[in-house]
Amino acid sequence: MKLTDPVADMLARIRNAIRARHQKVDIPASNLKLEIARILKEEGYVSNFKPTEEEGHKVIRVYLKYDNNNEAAISNVARISRPGCRVYVRRNEIPRVLGGLGINILTTPRGVMTGRAARKAGVGGEVLCEVW
Repeated sequence: MKLTDPVADMLARIRNAIRARHQKVDIPASNLKLEIARILKEEGYVSNFKPTEEEGHKVIRVYLKYDNNNEAAISNVARISRPGCRVYVRRNEIPRVLGGLGINILTTPRGVMTGRAARKAGVGGEVLCEVW
């Protein structure tokens, strides 16, 4: 089966794993998904990730993060730009997520970065998703 939206699949797997209180989740690997996982780790939403190989397929193993009360660091993830409806923003139109409490992840000409980093770098791009 060919996925039409691999990023949405990644976000759904993370969302489902958090709701089921799993410690880790395996996601089929791609460079874009590796970059998204890197940003989630840098921003403190996941504890770690590592690219591995499972039965001949490359996967990204994402280790989810919970606090002492077993509350997940990620309360929700939302896909913004979809294959059927792409969402592009200029550098001065980058939205703030929950008034700055969450992050958005953009693909820009300078690579994948958070909305905050894109604003700072003065570049726009495609809004992939929001995390809070």
